[in-house]
Amino acid sequence: MGGTDGAGALRIAELEREIQELQRANETLKQYVSKALDLGTVPTRRRDDPAQPPGGPGGSPMPGPAPGPVPGPAVEFRVLGPVEAAVGGRWVDLGAPKQRAALVLLVSQAGQPVSVDALVETLWEGRPPQSAITSLHAYIANLRRVLEPHRAPRTPATVLCTRGRGYLLNSRAVEVDAHRFWKSATAGWQALDRGDPQRALHAFQAGLDLWRGEAYAEAATTPHVLPEAVRLEELRLSVIESRCATLIAVGNHEMAVPELVAFTQAHPLREYGCELLSLALYRAGRQADALSVLRVHQKRMVEDLGISPSPALRHLETEILRQAPELDGSQRVPGGGSAGED
Repeated sequence: MGGTDGAGALRIAELEREIQELQRANETLKQYVSKALDLGTVPTRRRDDPAQPPGGPGGSPMPGPAPGPVPGPAVEFRVLGPVEAAVGGRWVDLGAPKQRAALVLLVSQAGQPVSVDALVETLWEGRPPQSAITSLHAYIANLRRVLEPHRAPRTPATVLCTRGRGYLLNSRAVEVDAHRFWKSATAGWQALDRGDPQRALHAFQAGLDLWRGEAYAEAATTPHVLPEAVRLEELRLSVIESRCATLIAVGNHEMAVPELVAFTQAHPLREYGCELLSLALYRAGRQADALSVLRVHQKRMVEDLGISPSPALRHLETEILRQAPELDGSQRVPGGGSAGED
């Protein structure tokens, strides 16, 4: 078995092929997420908040200096699971189901105005009673008291604001864990671009640790929240794949294998996950298992979807059959051991 001096001794050249593969996949993922978020060329900042300071309550500061002292957000929302809110560091009661549903929609669109019509449609599923507007105003008033308990009477709200014939959750006054997750994902991809897989692993794991269940759990299927919930879930799956790919790139295929087994069982049609599992098994000295994964996936794609496997998977199968040296990657991997050994 080939020894190592730890992660610090891992040469960038030894990771070149793996990093190129990761960049190929991650570039597609970044383009998808950037398009969905309409973030342009500054993916680490929300489009509605160009001066947003790094970090937030309970989170690690993002790289880069803040331009002078900036007050922290007044309210922290957790939406990567059941929706929760903390005001001044204390969790608060968000009220009755319809009141919570109104807040969930506003949080999912933080920084963007939400019309009264959209709120009414969501709360009453397209069948509002005559009292719907009156009830909605009561919900908004209650939420404002909860989110800004110390606001003086008859002073403008600064967290849940009125915008035309609608309402807006001020993105400068709130911190949302979904936004922190996006920052962590972006930081991980940027670290890979710089050839720093260890920092990428840290960033990916920090983002995944924020998840407590289904995004916007109690309202994930409502029409106005569903696209955001689906986008976040797709991003979560992409980050899991990126983290596992990075583990393989630094030689930690033994850790990647069980994670990828669980992942591909839960998401059997994701080809990149299958590709990663097959590669990790091959590097762990399990060539037969690696081929079995590919062939089971190919059969499922043909029988369930009527489509052929991707060229990447067919190429990987060919390379495994001929035991291509390129699949071994680095001959020196962190933690001892040569690629391909059991």
